[in-house]
Amino acid sequence: MAMAAHEIEQLIRAGIPGAEVTITDLAGDGDHYAARVVAPGFVGMSRVRQHQAVYAALGGRMGQELHALQLTTAAPPGE
Repeated sequence: MAMAAHEIEQLIRAGIPGAEVTITDLAGDGDHYAARVVAPGFVGMSRVRQHQAVYAALGGRMGQELHALQLTTAAPPGE
């Protein structure tokens, strides 16, 4: 079963404190999403580590309930 956008957002916010999360349903099918995650905890992290943190927050749901997720991650400006 596919995940709802609000579920993805909740998981990311729970796993990455202080994150600003925007979820977009790319295909309108509830199965292909884009996520923009901006978090103070990303300061000093490589883009790969940022993405790993998001996947960790999703708790193994990638490839299971969540089929496809296009990620954009960043630290807040000025941090």
